Amino acid sequence: MKEPRMKFRWETEFKETEIGEIPREWEVRKLGDLLRSLESGSRPKGGSLAHTPNGVLSIGGENINWDGSLNIDECLRFEESFYNRLKRGRIEEGDILLVKDGATIGKLAFIKEVPEGKAMVNEHVFLLKSNNLKINPKFLFYFLFSEVGRQQIESLIFGSAQGGINKSIQDNILVFYPPLPEQSRIATVLSWFDDLIEVKKRQNEILEKTAMAIFKSWFIDFEPFRDGEFVYSEELGKEIPKGWEVKKIGEIAEIIMGQSPPSKFYNEDGIGIPFIQGKGQLGKYTPQTTIFCSCDGKLARAYDILLTVRAPVGELNLADKEYIIGRGIASIRSNYWPFLFLYFNFNRELLKSLEKGTTYDAIVKEDIENLLIVIPPSHILQSFHSLVEPLFQKIILNQKQIMTLRKIRDTLLPLLVFGKLRIEEV
Repeated sequence: MKEPRMKFRWETEFKETEIGEIPREWEVRKLGDLLRSLESGSRPKGGSLAHTPNGVLSIGGENINWDGSLNIDECLRFEESFYNRLKRGRIEEGDILLVKDGATIGKLAFIKEVPEGKAMVNEHVFLLKSNNLKINPKFLFYFLFSEVGRQQIESLIFGSAQGGINKSIQDNILVFYPPLPEQSRIATVLSWFDDLIEVKKRQNEILEKTAMAIFKSWFIDFEPFRDGEFVYSEELGKEIPKGWEVKKIGEIAEIIMGQSPPSKFYNEDGIGIPFIQGKGQLGKYTPQTTIFCSCDGKLARAYDILLTVRAPVGELNLADKEYIIGRGIASIRSNYWPFLFLYFNFNRELLKSLEKGTTYDAIVKEDIENLLIVIPPSHILQSFHSLVEPLFQKIILNQKQIMTLRKIRDTLLPLLVFGKLRIEEV
């Protein structure tokens, strides 16, 4: 296969504009001049009465992540007849989604492919539909995603509390405007990184589903052991394979409850050890904290299970390295970590049922230690780990590579979108 060729050069001649320096031959255009339409969605009258498990996805602000990706697992769904009656709000390939009000105002996403082939936005999201004869949709997304784009969006938020954005963004947001062929080259290069990230995220989803399917088959449904003898467990109130034991989590794992150091030791300059206070510093599989702590604290080690113990209770990550953990996190350390990680995944509701507290919901060390778990003979557990541990190691490796790819993309994005680094050939 012929390797792709890329030719770059550093720009040296710029001109001043209202929103910053750009190459001399570039222009600045109003957002509205580059759009085919700007529209928001709606929801059926009657609210939840229209929700249907097999309906068409309705994407809201809560389904858009800060990194520009979508989380459609918890999307509301509405009857297809409602979607078919829509005059606005239908998602198409190349659309840009912008959250226009609420707690997640300003989040952006680009639609490369319409989820499930048919989807819509609700009344809290704008759909920016580009005029493809004037602007490359992906270039426009990267511009709006850049610091200059975000600053303009934030400057147009009106009202108190959570505020809102209205259609005046069409006249008040200015866009750097290179020639169309250069827009396409910029979008192509930045998309390579996003596409690689997406591939690794899909790999991780498949790896996780595979691990969970094996765990369910072996330790919930006992499918490989059905031909053997079963005995009734009084502690669990169900039958389990003969020779298996019921133990408390505290017998097979060490539980380290976090303790928050004084905030004067926190920093974002990389001084000390990465710090996790609670859910806000957790990622999809491994932590994504930008906070460091320069003093000693409670430590989580690589392959410890990280569990949120304060509202919300039951969120999980795997530690990929050392972290200092705050009071919202417990670190669960065990040689059985793949087995236990999947056990906690399947028992999130049990963890939530243990919540107590007047100010906030929380669980304590004893709650975790006293949880009961069925432990198979060591040779079965070893066989399970030989299947599943490589899957999680690959997930952790993929997450590290995703972080590296994001850093490279985020470094390149302003250089390319602002015209400081020019792409002459792709």
